[in-house]
Amino acid sequence: MRSKNRRAHRKSAFTLVELLVVIAIIGILVGLLLPAVQAAREAARAMQCKNNLHQIALAVDNFHAAQKCFPPARYQPRPGDPASLACGGKETTWLVRIMPYMEARVVEQGWDYSMPYSDHPEEVRIKTLPTYCCPARRSAGEAKGNGQVVGSGTVWITLPCGCRIPVPGSGGGSATGAVGDYGANHGDLSPGSSGLATDFSFGGNGTGPIISSRATCNDGIPRNWQDRIAHRHVTDGLSNTFLVGEMHVPMGKLGQSPQDAFIFNGDNVFNFARLGGPTMPIATDLRGEGNNLVRWGSWHVGYCQFAAADGSIRAISNQIDTDTLGRLCNRADGEPVNFEE
Repeated sequence: MRSKNRRAHRKSAFTLVELLVVIAIIGILVGLLLPAVQAAREAARAMQCKNNLHQIALAVDNFHAAQKCFPPARYQPRPGDPASLACGGKETTWLVRIMPYMEARVVEQGWDYSMPYSDHPEEVRIKTLPTYCCPARRSAGEAKGNGQVVGSGTVWITLPCGCRIPVPGSGGGSATGAVGDYGANHGDLSPGSSGLATDFSFGGNGTGPIISSRATCNDGIPRNWQDRIAHRHVTDGLSNTFLVGEMHVPMGKLGQSPQDAFIFNGDNVFNFARLGGPTMPIATDLRGEGNNLVRWGSWHVGYCQFAAADGSIRAISNQIDTDTLGRLCNRADGEPVNFEE
């Protein structure tokens, strides 16, 4: 009787060969399923990114309904401006101004639009919204960086595009602040970037919907803004003009300035905005620095997402023709455009 039970037990057990075959089959199945799981996760991240852009565009639209114009990207005087327009340049950005329209008025109330960014307490500078972070890169809890704020004695360098960025460690001081992934469409490079008062970065010169504006000054303190862009100025059509999009941030540089700069700091246009057009394609090198710092770009595979000024969301190929990209960034160039080009 015992002998029969032992034989039955041996027959019900796996042999070593059978076990190895089962393990191999499981491994093959996991290998087949893993790409599908990864693709599903990327699709979910892209969908959340799309929703973030939609929420931002909706907030901008509500701001426009209340103020009859788009928010100023920041305060920035032009060289040679009279004293009544010559103040500002280090205050906060459009991403703070739209917070009340994103159910974040409590966060916005910590900011003073007439006070330099670096004068705000750290607990204000580091507080951000989950909507400002693309999940392909980070969560809101990870969206904090350390870097330089522009001050007296800051040294600037000129990139191949003609754009100027501050040299880390020269002048100014260090600070901690929130970083993020979505920037305003400041336009294209057609106004110029050579140090003239007509350069795109100075108040009123940008060709996008959300641009730097000259402040109206009272005793040298910015109290309001002068250059107001409204729907009527987007003569190319709201559906044919980018409003906001994903900013290129190099892999391996998250939280590090200037590659991943403070989005609420208005001392440098590339902290919170991007350009597109000839010489300024969408970034394709995910680790690209230098000239890539001023471009649109994402960590999605092969495309970058934008919200148009009518609120529609488009995934644009990274290989889009730069002339077409420039037309999408310029609100009033009078050129026909097709998102599918």
